[in-house]
Amino acid sequence: MPHGCYYSLTRCSYQRFVELSVDQYVQNEPSILYIVRHRYSSVRNLLIRYVSHTELCYPEALFKNENLMTDPTPSLNYRKATFYKSAARLSQCPESNREVAFAGRSNAGKSSALNALTGSNKLARTSKTPGRTQLINFFDIEDDIYLVDLPGYGYAKVPEAMKKEWQHHMSDYLERREALVGLVLLMDVRHPMKEFDAMMLNWSVSANLPLHILMTKSDKLKQGVARQTMNKLKKELARFPLVSVQLFSSLKKTGVDQLASKLDEWLLEPEYAEEENVEANPE
Repeated sequence: MPHGCYYSLTRCSYQRFVELSVDQYVQNEPSILYIVRHRYSSVRNLLIRYVSHTELCYPEALFKNENLMTDPTPSLNYRKATFYKSAARLSQCPESNREVAFAGRSNAGKSSALNALTGSNKLARTSKTPGRTQLINFFDIEDDIYLVDLPGYGYAKVPEAMKKEWQHHMSDYLERREALVGLVLLMDVRHPMKEFDAMMLNWSVSANLPLHILMTKSDKLKQGVARQTMNKLKKELARFPLVSVQLFSSLKKTGVDQLASKLDEWLLEPEYAEEENVEANPE
């Protein structure tokens, strides 16, 4: 690796970094797969992680005055997610260290988003008929850390009494689940902030629970229109400090890394979050 290449790599996008790595620096090195499958907050950390998992030797001068020889920013590997169990009510939920729940109307693309995040087409059940998720589904990441798929709301063709029962158990879960550290609310970017979305927003704000809004199916709109819609919603929600918003497309896989970073912020142990905040806000 020529001296000074690090300088240029740090200014490349993640995708371009991988391309450069494959084409110029790590040809025939299987360890590049380790980088591609793990998400870190910067190209700097990706480079460090690569160096630490190969037998290649780089001159110390490469890292001089860059404070590079530190552990990379911690990150969970969501591709390791596996289905753990389903629960019909709170009492059936597994013991958990920390978990994030995904909620949304039945046609918001919740299962597709989970599959995009985990790199699997089969992890969360998808269907042409919205509302097929009728139970609280737990997906294990590691060490009793879970992603939770909540029942979809709105379009399921089931008796009204059953819908009310689902809503009761979901409300019970949201209000009493101590391991819940954040809520991801999915809404179609073409139809944002419907009645259910406003209800979930108000609930999370009153419960002081962090909420991250995924404006899904952004590929259905022109990029400028989608971003304008997102910015409008951000402006409307600016008074809520625990609410964040992003665009997302399961089809194009856009926004997956941003979602993963938000989940890391919530799911990693508090000391990691504190370290990241110190680095982001030096005195």
